[in-house]
Amino acid sequence: MLDIRTLLIIDDCAADRKIYRRYLLKDPHQSYQILEADCAEDGLALCQKVRCDVILLDFCLPDMSGLELFDQMQQEIFETSVPVIMLTGRGDEEVAVQVMKRGALDYLVKQHLTQDVLQLAVRNAIKQSCLQAQLQKTQDRQRLIATTALRIRQSLNLEQILNTAVAEVQQLLKCDRVMVYQFAPDADGKIVASSVESYRTVELCDRIGAGTGEEAGEQGAGSRGKIPLLCTLPPAPMSNPQYPIPYIYELGLCNCVSLKEQFNTKANLVVPINLSNNGNPTPKLWGLLIAHHNSGERHWQTDDAEMLNEVSVQLAIAIQQAELLAQTQAALAKEKQLNVFKSQIIATVSHEYRTPLTSILAAASTLAKHSQQLDESKQQRFLGIIEQKARYMSKLVDNMLLVNQFELEKPKFKPIPLDLLHFFSDLIEQERETAGDRHELIFKITGKNQEFWGDRGLLQQIFINLISNAIKYSPDGGTVEFHLISKESEVIFYIKDQGIGIPIADQENLFQSFSRGSNVDTIPGTGLGLAIAKGCVELHGGNITLSSEVGQGTKVTVNLPKICPIGQLSPSST
Repeated sequence: MLDIRTLLIIDDCAADRKIYRRYLLKDPHQSYQILEADCAEDGLALCQKVRCDVILLDFCLPDMSGLELFDQMQQEIFETSVPVIMLTGRGDEEVAVQVMKRGALDYLVKQHLTQDVLQLAVRNAIKQSCLQAQLQKTQDRQRLIATTALRIRQSLNLEQILNTAVAEVQQLLKCDRVMVYQFAPDADGKIVASSVESYRTVELCDRIGAGTGEEAGEQGAGSRGKIPLLCTLPPAPMSNPQYPIPYIYELGLCNCVSLKEQFNTKANLVVPINLSNNGNPTPKLWGLLIAHHNSGERHWQTDDAEMLNEVSVQLAIAIQQAELLAQTQAALAKEKQLNVFKSQIIATVSHEYRTPLTSILAAASTLAKHSQQLDESKQQRFLGIIEQKARYMSKLVDNMLLVNQFELEKPKFKPIPLDLLHFFSDLIEQERETAGDRHELIFKITGKNQEFWGDRGLLQQIFINLISNAIKYSPDGGTVEFHLISKESEVIFYIKDQGIGIPIADQENLFQSFSRGSNVDTIPGTGLGLAIAKGCVELHGGNITLSSEVGQGTKVTVNLPKICPIGQLSPSST
């Protein structure tokens, strides 16, 4: 069925109007609704009432010339250009030049006018008008999109970018609301921006439960989810990732419950937000840009989809820029933190090495100069001083290296099955040999400590740092209790002393490197023990807590899962 075009004939000759009408109604390629006026005044009135697709205008009219009427219509009526074909009984080239200069689309001489000529001239006028309208529409759209893109990319703050985007797109598409949905690594996700505040917390799809393979949310093109997010566009092939995506399952999303309770899903127009993927031709699917209209029936047009998709491209660029800035800022902050840490290491080493080095040099010098005059017991005492201070310095170096690995986030973690009863029994016996007579070490056991996986070296670091702290900060001696408790899925142990305790104001920062209590006085230490213990505990997927009271002692509790979470395994341990 042919489109019906509205055509207006303004000519004072009724016979001529009849001929034009007959010619045009015989056109096999176009249908017309034809209006007629025999003077400029009536023609102008009709133009004001009816939107015409083409006007046939006689050059000579009784009340004014065709050129004068054409000028008046251009000034008063035409918001967009309506093609005008000027008709005249004269074959004057000067008239033709005037007509074309004023903006008329064509000029026809009545004496030479045939059916075919008129039909072709009118069809060409309509075609050219449509092309001009489409060009203007495209230019307007590009101008709007460029303005929208400029506003979106004015900020490098991700939240501000997303909020600006949804507000701008809502204005661009004249829809009820616009949302940005971001995918999580497990293919779940949430709405992170909405042009309507009350919809910020609405989830696009809820998880039914964890699955395996494709049902666990793998984002492959072949995956199929259970419930589609519909829009009124036909499905598009996934080979074109820039095309609007009308169905959730084409994104490889799974385990979704029905969306009908949350949205009128057929009112949603959805396009992907694809980020460049480090040179990989397959883009990274970051999320969705969703336009929603529910206040009345809306059939989304191809132009709507194209505009939304073009905005999503600009939004993706802005998101990537924001993420790069955030990564750069994080890297700079980390670098600054590492520089501070290195300065603390240098200061600590220079301070902590001075005293033991002085003792070692003094003992070694005494042995070198007076060994012949010293009896064996005194020689052994000086050798013991050298050995003790050298071991202290060696442990300090080991602690520094371990803390540095934690700061660089490159610790080695190699869990193996361990019998914790034998493991901790051996360590307790070693500590008893070096603790002295003033401290009593008590070892308590609850439950069966089997089926535990852990890193032997890191567990030893936890125990030695905690037990040595308990002994060191109990200068007057007393009981140091180690209690090992086994439960169904976790192991708990705590070390409790009767030492000087830790002021409440200092407890918050004690697990940070180089942090010590304000009441340690002259007790030597680096402030690394608790930081090392915390890092080792967290590698096991556990947690560590501390409770203390000044003058009453300190209790440090460690919770560790019996079977280390898979996500905690390092590449070297698998």
